[in-house]
Amino acid sequence: MKRQQKGLSLIGLILASAVVIGVAVVGMKVVPSVIEYYAILKHIKTIANSGATTVAEVRRAYDNQAIVDDTSSITGADLDVTKEGNQLVISFEYAKKVHIAGNVSICIDYAGSSTGSRRPTE
Repeated sequence: MKRQQKGLSLIGLILASAVVIGVAVVGMKVVPSVIEYYAILKHIKTIANSGATTVAEVRRAYDNQAIVDDTSSITGADLDVTKEGNQLVISFEYAKKVHIAGNVSICIDYAGSSTGSRRPTE
């Protein structure tokens, strides 16, 4: 009775490694953009709960926090500030283009609000 070999061939190992490396490269390029998005979201939730009352105060407070955390994708001028009842609602929306390699890029659309909804209320 012949024993059947089990395992991964060299070609299979090379192909599996190429896929893993490809996913890792894309992940390493996209993760900083996602971290920046969550930092922006944290900033606007903090500002909304801080007691700022005017649009100018909100934008100035955001610009100050953006300088500290180096979140340069949006500025205070890009924030939409509204009031729903007694609650201040700050929302934002932007697109981030992440270069992968050669002429390949990923465009990610980010949107958030201090109320927790992903899309700003319209």
